[in-house]
Amino acid sequence: MIIDGKAIAEDMYQALAKRRVLLGGDIRLGIVVVGQNPIIDSFVRTKERNATRLNVEMIRADLPETATQEEIIAALKDVGARSDAVIPQLPLPAGIDINSVLSAVPNDKDVDALNPTISEEDRLVHAPVALAAVEILERGGVTIKGARTVVVGAGRLVGKPSTWLLKSLGANVSLFTLQQGSIEDLKDADIIVSGAGNPGFIKPEHLKEGVALIDAGTSELKKKIHGDADPSCATKASVMTPVPGGVGPVAVAMIFRNLFDLLEKARS
Repeated sequence: MIIDGKAIAEDMYQALAKRRVLLGGDIRLGIVVVGQNPIIDSFVRTKERNATRLNVEMIRADLPETATQEEIIAALKDVGARSDAVIPQLPLPAGIDINSVLSAVPNDKDVDALNPTISEEDRLVHAPVALAAVEILERGGVTIKGARTVVVGAGRLVGKPSTWLLKSLGANVSLFTLQQGSIEDLKDADIIVSGAGNPGFIKPEHLKEGVALIDAGTSELKKKIHGDADPSCATKASVMTPVPGGVGPVAVAMIFRNLFDLLEKARS
């Protein structure tokens, strides 16, 4: 089963539109963008387009590539004060302490769940990519509890939050990074969630028949976006997400689900 992430996201937006009506009032999502980058611009346009369809006002601050860390944090605080949640759009320019910037986002407005000073247990919402992986697995009929699961990569966007969330749902999770584990670990996995950003390095011979393969790794090669898994892995997988068009659209929809969850918790 090749997952159609756009179809799942569309289904989510229909449900979110109903929630939006019930929430009522004005809802604002802030975003701080530093520098100009075609890929970042594409991500931001996608968020803005879906905000419009959900009647969510986007409050955007654009800073130059030369902005200092202090200026970025000040912009985050300013936009956050005028919004129900705020996103520091990643990546940030070289030389910026990302942890310091992310730490400036309060828990009750951290729609991306990236503040490193907050433990996973204490977050009000969880990382959109990790939530998207779980959504796809559940819609694909994959049993998470008790599943032998390998998370590839330990990054802040995919690996770390996915490891925690899958463990909390009862999966038996191991981690594979350059420093830990082996690609041979993939051969016993019922579920693989990959966010390494290494184009096509997972091959069919690394997989067992019927694995659920969630490819959240994105990287550019020869001006095309590629995932961590070679497309031929579909011959082995029972569930597989393509790149692009798999996890990405669902993760963006999860940002708005998180926004509405934060609002409901604040109002209660």
